[in-house]
Amino acid sequence: MRPARFWLRSLGGVGTLSAALLLGLTAAPTAPAAPTASEAPAADTAAAITHEAENAVISQGVVESNHTGFTGTGFVNYNNSAGGYVQWTVNAAQAGSASLTIRYANGTSTNRAMDITVNGAAAATSRAFPGTGAWTTWTTATITADLKAGANTVRATATTADGGPNVDHLAVDAGGPAPGGKTPVEINGQLKVCGTKLCNQYGKPIQLRGMSTHGLQWYSQCVTSGSLDALATDWNADVLRISMYIQEGGYEADPRKFTDLVHSIIEQATARGMYAIVDWHMLSPGDPNHNLSRAKTFFTEIARRHASKNNLLYEIANEPSGVSWSKIKSYAEQLIPVIRQNDPDTPVLVGTRAWSSLGVSEDSDETEIVNSPVNASNIMYTFHFYAASHGTEYLSTLSRAADKLPMFVTEFGTQTASGDGGDNFGRAQQYIDLMASKKISWSNWNYSDDSRSGAVFKGGTCDNNGPWTGTGPLKPAGVWVRERTRTPDDFPTG
Repeated sequence: MRPARFWLRSLGGVGTLSAALLLGLTAAPTAPAAPTASEAPAADTAAAITHEAENAVISQGVVESNHTGFTGTGFVNYNNSAGGYVQWTVNAAQAGSASLTIRYANGTSTNRAMDITVNGAAAATSRAFPGTGAWTTWTTATITADLKAGANTVRATATTADGGPNVDHLAVDAGGPAPGGKTPVEINGQLKVCGTKLCNQYGKPIQLRGMSTHGLQWYSQCVTSGSLDALATDWNADVLRISMYIQEGGYEADPRKFTDLVHSIIEQATARGMYAIVDWHMLSPGDPNHNLSRAKTFFTEIARRHASKNNLLYEIANEPSGVSWSKIKSYAEQLIPVIRQNDPDTPVLVGTRAWSSLGVSEDSDETEIVNSPVNASNIMYTFHFYAASHGTEYLSTLSRAADKLPMFVTEFGTQTASGDGGDNFGRAQQYIDLMASKKISWSNWNYSDDSRSGAVFKGGTCDNNGPWTGTGPLKPAGVWVRERTRTPDDFPTG
């Protein structure tokens, strides 16, 4: 069924919606509430490290592997009694605050609370681990605690007669910069598409993680020196998506103003060692050919000005809709040569049918692209999802497509397709896990203080010019995505 939600987008919401396709699917339940401001992790020096439960000290529990979706070689199934625990040894380079994230599954409808202690001291008492809907549905619960320099013991002890949930692993994140203190661009250099992956200058597949701005005509006040400093050093983001709407008061209204604004933000991202996606945010009308002449003018100037940079990606059609794949393909095959005349090296990201859902929101799938790909090299295809609206069919389509096509998730949210409503962190984590396993890069919608739940900052943050760091100024979705952005890819170099 074709989504009818243009009115939402004219107010700044984004995404795709096809509720009819979700009938009969069981959505993953919402995960436990994100940490409050008082639990904010401090920026430190280490990336997240995963400690598998099956390798920990276990009391009153067994290692099993009969429920799919776990990491490592298995998970711990607690005995049905209070007092059982899993205990990890965690090494910290220096003393400081850290985020402790336990990945778990609870196939019952009963909360299986646990006490979390660090070096024998309570970090969380009777922390909730509610049902996740199935033993194969994994989600996370995060607390913040102080670690000492050197070895620390972290113990998760069941407090109910039902025991604890099934525990997959503990991830410890003290924040901090990319490996070796270098920026993502310093490490990876010029990117290129190799096979179905995005690869760095060493030809190694990598995953970029970061944020998308909101429409610059509405929320340019959220893209400041302070907010970009926070994105680069507090969030540890690898990539910034610069969303320039074409209609809706954007580029079409003042091409010079918005082109110059994009130039400026590219320079600011470059100065901070982040990659920058130049997002030609066409939305309505849904046929990208309507804006082909404008796109040629814009990308010609962008490519000429920034061809010497090694940190760009060009997203040439945000969300085509109501138009065939053949027309989208034709648009790409007319625009890409114009870009290549000025910049032969920067990867190009091509939007897919039905609001970049690979056609799923208009009753199609990835096969139309597999059977008729764009005739160009060094390109990727985009996919957008909103976890509270887009369930199993969308997830499965992305998984299949990534095995045959180079995919980049340039936009997603934990909410509904309007960018608003309740967060489905459980479903969103399924996407995060899939993207990590297949090295699919992503940027989250959106780095603003819009009133909708998908904007990461609380209302008034941008007008007040911050504060930008930590979790204090963030909505629950902001806390959730910041935690996942702060754990960078390993960025292989050899």
